[in-house]
Amino acid sequence: MAGSIWTVAFWKATAERAIRTFAQALAALLVAGATNLLDVDWAAALGTAGLATVLAVLTAIGAAGVGPHGPGILETPTPPTARTDGPAV
Repeated sequence: MAGSIWTVAFWKATAERAIRTFAQALAALLVAGATNLLDVDWAAALGTAGLATVLAVLTAIGAAGVGPHGPGILETPTPPTARTDGPAV
């Protein structure tokens, strides 16, 4: 079944998205909230990035089987299907 959460491909893509989300959220918090690394409230920054990561994983699970596959870096695009409703344009 395409889009199933019970595949290695799904979990590889989900891990990729989770890592990317964590890095992006942490970078945004570091840039927005401090003038240097010593001024960062690391507990709050890591907690917020962790929550964003959990939400990314839950979104991937909730969206499994909905719409076409990725592509993420580790995925290949799903080839287009042949049209049967008329001549190809």
